[in-house]
Amino acid sequence: QVQLVESGGGLVQPGGSLRLSCAASVNIVSINTVGWYRQAPGKQRELVAVITSRGRYNYADSLKGRFTISRDNVKNTVYLQMNSLKPEDTAVYYCYAEYYSGSYRDYWGQGTQVTVSS
Repeated sequence: QVQLVESGGGLVQPGGSLRLSCAASVNIVSINTVGWYRQAPGKQRELVAVITSRGRYNYADSLKGRFTISRDNVKNTVYLQMNSLKPEDTAVYYCYAEYYSGSYRDYWGQGTQVTVSS
């Protein structure tokens, strides 16, 4: 069982920055894939960025250059630095983990709201 607790969302003006954090209840290096998805109103949940256990980084093409994912193995926390935010980045951001414990399972955090508006 993996628990994921997000923090750092909020209201920001266009062009601003936010950093999201996701604390995992297990050793983060043992997680096969960890990262972020988002879901805007009326839209499907979509990939933002993930890190694999082999250290591979995958980003949504449209977000490369503005968003950066990172991981702190001591704090068992994954971060999402979001810069140059746009109104279309408004969404609920979910932390995600694919973890193996006898079988692979997907785990999700409760989500944190990010609103980009003037």
